[in-house]
Amino acid sequence: MLHVREPRTLRKPAGKSKLTISDITADAVRLSAYEGHERIWLGRDNESGLTAIVAIHNTALGPALGGTRVWPHESFEAALTDALRLSRGMTYKSAIAGTAFGGGKAVIIADPKTEKTPSLLSSYADMLAALEGQFFTAEDVGLSLADADFLRTRAPNVVGTGSGSGNPSPVTAHGVFFGIKAALKHRRGTDSLKGIGVAVQGLGSVGWALCEKLHEDGAALTVTDIDTTRIEEAKRAFGATALAPDAILSAEADVFAPCALGGVLSRETIPSLKAEIVAGSANNQLARHEDARLLMEASILYAPDYVINAGGLINVAAELAPGGYDRAAAMARVAQIPKTLSDIFARAERQRRPTNEVTAEIAMERIKAAAAA
Repeated sequence: MLHVREPRTLRKPAGKSKLTISDITADAVRLSAYEGHERIWLGRDNESGLTAIVAIHNTALGPALGGTRVWPHESFEAALTDALRLSRGMTYKSAIAGTAFGGGKAVIIADPKTEKTPSLLSSYADMLAALEGQFFTAEDVGLSLADADFLRTRAPNVVGTGSGSGNPSPVTAHGVFFGIKAALKHRRGTDSLKGIGVAVQGLGSVGWALCEKLHEDGAALTVTDIDTTRIEEAKRAFGATALAPDAILSAEADVFAPCALGGVLSRETIPSLKAEIVAGSANNQLARHEDARLLMEASILYAPDYVINAGGLINVAAELAPGGYDRAAAMARVAQIPKTLSDIFARAERQRRPTNEVTAEIAMERIKAAAAA
């Protein structure tokens, strides 16, 4: 069982809020994913049904920035593990992308279709307001642009809103699209997508926007999603071939693009891959960090998720830049994702190491330099 103690650095939520915010102590967490985290906040409000976790991994580069995920995890420990892994990934993503932010992530344990009520979001906004200056957030799985707008009226530390840079999903998809082309260029010597088979797992906001770009550029799409209606729409819109969710990893394709939840690449699933490139928007695609070596040994080129999917982060981070949001400047930074990937691919190949090992090494070099400065 996890134990909590009252924090010393949070201001009390305003008004008559029933929200309680506690600090999960390091010695109470028996999870390997906890390693290296600075702080974990737990917010609860029995009246609204809120159970929210905000994990702050590393703030050497600046205050934590990461999305809020709304998902009905099967247990509190599963939600906590998700938050810990995602926040650590945000640290690396921010470092590689060159932002002035650290890594954090929030998870609300709720079904976004049936339990994401205005009351629950109001309680979560109270929690965010109490964390002002320590954590900034934006959309993620289960949290929409409208939700972000709702939160922003109640908490100042919300970005990616309609009055700011907008929904980050299309910008994430933009970066992934060009990341796929960079992977093709490295592997085949050409970045042309004409006739290239791409298997897309997940047709949410990012997955759908990615499919639009891939289809327009001539790729042959194979798709899946847990929402069968979405699959039918993709078949009509893109002429896509549909597969059941459990069949997409073994699809006959040149590129596998995971764009749903994480943990899809493991020692059990990697042997079934037929694609020669893995490049998608999902966070934490690897079940274990060391599983990337299995991809390398199978001659599958892996585009590390927190590099290729950094477009959304770069865009929302730009809202907090001195002088305010400049879309042209933000998109120019997103346009550097392919070069970053190409450099990682080349370095990994020279050193005969998995791409994610090389990427983590680069990220930690930047974080340690910032901490020492």
